[in-house]
Amino acid sequence: MSDPRPEVSDTTEQKTSQDILGSLIDGALHEMNRERSGLLLSGFSAGLDIGFGPLMMAVILTLSQSGFGDLTTELLLASVYSIGFMFVILGRSELFTEHTTLAVIPVLDKQASIQQLARLWGLVYVGNIVGGFLFTQLVVLLMPGLGVVSPEAFETIALKLVNHELQWILVGGVFAGWLMGLLAWLVTAAQETTSRLLLILIVTGTIGILHLPHSIAGNVEVLFGLLMSPEISLLDYLAFLVLATIGNAFGGGIFVALLKYGHVVRGGN
Repeated sequence: MSDPRPEVSDTTEQKTSQDILGSLIDGALHEMNRERSGLLLSGFSAGLDIGFGPLMMAVILTLSQSGFGDLTTELLLASVYSIGFMFVILGRSELFTEHTTLAVIPVLDKQASIQQLARLWGLVYVGNIVGGFLFTQLVVLLMPGLGVVSPEAFETIALKLVNHELQWILVGGVFAGWLMGLLAWLVTAAQETTSRLLLILIVTGTIGILHLPHSIAGNVEVLFGLLMSPEISLLDYLAFLVLATIGNAFGGGIFVALLKYGHVVRGGN
């Protein structure tokens, strides 16, 4: 007896590794060929948007009776940390540690040059940093009127990142870059917005709960501390930014771009 139900196409079929790689290469080449002003504006927008994560972390710390070390508070902080990444990734803005890290792949595939990669990274990175700086300035101006966030909360968040040996910031940055590069791969593989939201929450929430140094979100976190606490110096900020950036680029470029590309072109599927 034949099945009376109409045939339905399988829209949830998983993408192959070749499909994911091809999508990433196409996307990276598109970004590399954009005008300079477009890349700067996209990076600037991402730098602004990602600041909502650190801001909400400060609000949670201000309103919570517990602090770092309490499981419930830590889970809440990791969840709201993801908000800025959701705004950026689903909004298709350019984030140095997510989209552009995997721009290494077309260079490995010999479809783009090192100069094109450096141009893309440089423009997006500058846009991200400037956007984050403007966001912190706006929040500092608005903070007294908000009434739900204290300077001490921003200090606590910043100290969590800078109160480490320099080698920890570098190695922690490698892990953060690794996770962000992996997120770019997974988001490209995902078929639905709901799946992408869940992936962003899981991966960036992991970065948040481990307090790993993310150069762009961390730029906002440490800048808040620099502006509001005598405990954070300009040298602390610059050391964090440089080491986190190097670690993020290395982690995403080596542990994701190079390894993923290597296994796909060698027949992985």
